[in-house]
Amino acid sequence: MSRKWIEREGPRWVEAGIVTPEQVRSIAGLYDDKSRAVALLPLLGGILLGAGILSFIAANWASIPALARLVMIIAAMLGFYGAGERVLRQGHDRTGIALIGLGWVCFGGGIILLGQTFHLMSYGAGSLILWGAAGLALAYVYASRYLLLLALAACHIAQAYSLGEFETFSYAAALLIVAAGWLAYKRGDAPLLLLVSLSAAAQSLLWVASGELRFLWMLVPLFVLYAAGDWLSDRELGIALQSGALVSAFLFAAWAVLLAGDTWLFRNSEWLRPEPWPYIAALAALLAVSVWGKYRQGRTAEAADWVIAVPFVYLPTGMEVLYMIALFVFSLQLLWRGYAEEWRAKINWGTVLFLLSTLVAYGKLTWDFMDKSLFFILGGVLMLTLGWYLNRKRSQFLKDHKGGDRP
Repeated sequence: MSRKWIEREGPRWVEAGIVTPEQVRSIAGLYDDKSRAVALLPLLGGILLGAGILSFIAANWASIPALARLVMIIAAMLGFYGAGERVLRQGHDRTGIALIGLGWVCFGGGIILLGQTFHLMSYGAGSLILWGAAGLALAYVYASRYLLLLALAACHIAQAYSLGEFETFSYAAALLIVAAGWLAYKRGDAPLLLLVSLSAAAQSLLWVASGELRFLWMLVPLFVLYAAGDWLSDRELGIALQSGALVSAFLFAAWAVLLAGDTWLFRNSEWLRPEPWPYIAALAALLAVSVWGKYRQGRTAEAADWVIAVPFVYLPTGMEVLYMIALFVFSLQLLWRGYAEEWRAKINWGTVLFLLSTLVAYGKLTWDFMDKSLFFILGGVLMLTLGWYLNRKRSQFLKDHKGGDRP
């Protein structure tokens, strides 16, 4: 919630007799956007200071004796941790967390620089995984979103290093990302859990790209998270956890529609489709768990989400048409549920996804035979018209209903 949103919606509350103008101003005063922006300065300053310290040490590393390097890194790490603890006790939370983060950065930088100093051989990304694990431990101890974001970034760095240097997927780094998701869930932090879900999608893509697994297997761990989201009583957290699976499946379906005519990609290649029965059985089991969870939570209608995960790639013909239909069914049922539940976020996302589905269908049906200039002109007119109409309907609906700002 922001001050601008309150100032925009406040007159409607006053008109409905819910609050008085004075109460609207009092509520808006609790959400000072400028104060929130200023509060971010210590965290940004901590990031810049940490980068500066590490770059300075790295530039002069060769001229510093080995023992002095060790002492310098330990002193910097302990100094920042100690200073952070002291500042936290004085009530300056953001500055204290920024200093704790600097201590953690010094710890990670020390691992790398001391490894180079003493010529330690590395056969995996264990040192970076240790760094990420330490970040998660600090995030847990201090209940800090900032430290959790730093630790999540370290986990991705560890995975990238493992793949780039050793050409192996690090399951330890992936498990740390799962742990980050658990911490986000315990915090009740839906935006952070959404970021973890999208991170899981990136890790799943790297997982299938790094091994002998067929591409479609990437959707299975993501729909494990999707099914888990159906068992959460907090719907905002559940949707955040499910987002990685839905985004990945939607993008794959759109990609299949646009490129299904490429016989190398979808007919004669060995990289895309797993053996049908194990893959379909895995999806069917997850579907059953998901629908059961939806039923227990009273949300059975949301089972329509699964249309986007149906593996039409196993069909001999008509795959692109069915995926195109799935895109429209998914976006329209999301839009319909948004209106039925008076849920602004679902209406917004349903509108966006319907427009994207229309754009994909338009590109598939007209690209090969239409003049390219006319293609872009008509496509632009179509998108602008649809966007204007859907936004008009959405605005009118949210104006007439008071429940449109559910989480």
